[in-house]
Amino acid sequence: MRLGAHVPTRGGLVSAIEYAIAAGCEAIQLFVSNPRSWAPPTLTPDAAEEFSRRRIAARLGPVFAHTSYMVNIASPNPDFLMRSVDLARRELDAVAALGADGLVIHAGAGGPGERRAAVNRAAASILAILGDDAASPHVIVELTAGGAGSVASSISEAAELLRAVGHHPRVALCLDTCHLFAAGYPLDTASGVARCLAELREHRLTRRLKLVHANDAQAPRGSHRDRHEHVGEGFIGDEGFRAILADPAVRRAAVLIETPGRLEEDRRNLGRLQRLMR
Repeated sequence: MRLGAHVPTRGGLVSAIEYAIAAGCEAIQLFVSNPRSWAPPTLTPDAAEEFSRRRIAARLGPVFAHTSYMVNIASPNPDFLMRSVDLARRELDAVAALGADGLVIHAGAGGPGERRAAVNRAAASILAILGDDAASPHVIVELTAGGAGSVASSISEAAELLRAVGHHPRVALCLDTCHLFAAGYPLDTASGVARCLAELREHRLTRRLKLVHANDAQAPRGSHRDRHEHVGEGFIGDEGFRAILADPAVRRAAVLIETPGRLEEDRRNLGRLQRLMR
């Protein structure tokens, strides 16, 4: 298992490496474009080369990028869908230029009463983002907290989406503990964690699991609210995280925090995860 965090890029991508070292990260996630706009990445070859060199020197990896929050790969609006696919493709190109491992993308949401169409749009979008380059990084589908139109907030729905992309070898899976809890999984107990991860095995998705976002939850189970809390300080708590971190499938993945706060909070959350792993 490689522990780390989503790291800020204020001051440029190299500053993300410096932050990761200071926080005690082994692996990282970052944005390669403005997360709240349609602006594409503006990565120069020199910046990509320096990032790659510094990342290798720091022995950081795996490295993931997260798509802009604007992206919705299942949108029923054709123009919005086209813009989402175009931006995500550009972000995946930036991931490749950085020598990073994958692009994390939310499973998306469609309109009311059109689940099958939304799943098909999401699958077609993923395939379009990947393109024909067999050597490109993975697209890593992150399950959402559920709610109206959600394409995949449960493991069975993730399996349905993966079937729709033909079990493409470069499509992987990201589980966010806060999202799963908000979608109704009882991750606050060891038995609930065991049932959740048994579902992952039932659908033969353990080998697809590349990334776990270790976030506690501010809202109660089943709330469908994506509100992250510091590890052990929310409704999931230490018991849940201890059981999550002990699972063999999770131990083969990267585990990254996306918790609120700055450097000191990230250090504290990573330290807590390390203690709960023992």
